[in-house]
Amino acid sequence: MDKPAVFTDEEVARFRAELAAAREPGAYEPGRWSVSPLNRRAGVRGPMPGSVRLRDATLRSVETLPGVVAPTAAKEAYLRRLVGAGVGEVVTAGLAGRDDAALRAEVEVIKGENDHCRAVLPLLRTTTDIDRAAEAGYDGVQIWVQGLGEASLIYHPAVYQKAWRGEQWRTRDTRLGRAGVLARAVSLIRHARDRGLDAIAPMLMVSYLTEEVLEETVAVLTGAGATELTLFDGPGAMSPEAYAHLVTRTKELAPEVQVGLHPHNTFGLAVGCAVGAVRAGADVVELSVNGYCGGPGNADLAATAMAFETLYGVRTGIRTRRLTELARAAEELTGYHVAWNHPVTGTHAFSWGGMDLITQETAVDPLLHNCLEPTLVGNTRKVPFTPDSGPYTLADKLAALGVDSTVEQVDEVLRRARALMAREGRLLTDADLASLAREVADGTGTRP
Repeated sequence: MDKPAVFTDEEVARFRAELAAAREPGAYEPGRWSVSPLNRRAGVRGPMPGSVRLRDATLRSVETLPGVVAPTAAKEAYLRRLVGAGVGEVVTAGLAGRDDAALRAEVEVIKGENDHCRAVLPLLRTTTDIDRAAEAGYDGVQIWVQGLGEASLIYHPAVYQKAWRGEQWRTRDTRLGRAGVLARAVSLIRHARDRGLDAIAPMLMVSYLTEEVLEETVAVLTGAGATELTLFDGPGAMSPEAYAHLVTRTKELAPEVQVGLHPHNTFGLAVGCAVGAVRAGADVVELSVNGYCGGPGNADLAATAMAFETLYGVRTGIRTRRLTELARAAEELTGYHVAWNHPVTGTHAFSWGGMDLITQETAVDPLLHNCLEPTLVGNTRKVPFTPDSGPYTLADKLAALGVDSTVEQVDEVLRRARALMAREGRLLTDADLASLAREVADGTGTRP
């Protein structure tokens, strides 16, 4: 049917001209996005690099999700998807339970999909671990450095193993205090560099770092040859401003060394922390698909990538049209499903309800309430039929179902649909609407 016109062509042209006057190139990319021009103005956003490295740690992070027992073949298939989506660096699962053949196979999967994608092996504690990484073909290793002194013993696996067996773990060789923590890291970093590996040093629990401890730690780790210092905030206790300060200070102390961050989403600020840290000079952001990790999780790959690309014009190298597919594949791999309105990739992230004033705006401009074009991230725009929906939304729904109706028939279907929803306390399916439309067209059915 031809819906009754609401606005004239001249009015629509004036609407579009008004919108165009409020937009600026970059912040507005037809068919892609329309965000505030303020995001792109240097005086508002502050300094930003032309590009940023995103390091995905999904495979390591899913190891912390209770109940995930994915077979090796499923993980390999997912790894191919991940690298194929344009992720330039991947932190894989750790060594636990995997032999040398499994490690080599993992590297081969990554390099087979993209020879330039960097493979990083985490959670290495001995020189033997580092040797295994080098022989398997990894590009880099993560040598974690606890952020505390004597309290770092809390995170030493051998302490628990020996205590459980009734053995004495407190010996003259037990490294106590900050000096012991750093001495252990130094030997591993040097060994990794001797083996030709990038030595990435995640500095853990950075919310507990004092200025003095930060200075000492940076000096010792860079002196040993660390190629990157990654600021890990496991508790998610760092604000974007605090992260920016820490990055700035680390860059001042070690201007020749890469600085990364690994934020957690305790307050829903992980993406904000990533933005603040990169503005302050961070080189790489470690994150995961769907924000997977223990506790509140990490910064989400899709939301972070699109924030940089769309709001700030910072390139990430991500093939954005694969983001929603990647998110769904991760849900299938882990069994952990994200919220329906999860940013960017949620099943209803681009659904604003069924009111006519919302559903009909796309005829004027599709980038009004949806500032992102859903297809840009492989998602879809959904238009539900709800008790607030009017005849224009219903007419569109019926047309999509292949039902040709008159204005009078749409009004009657709308009346019956609202009454049925009120009586049964549910939304109607497409089949329900098609059935009502047939009843009205045939003059059958009771008037509810």
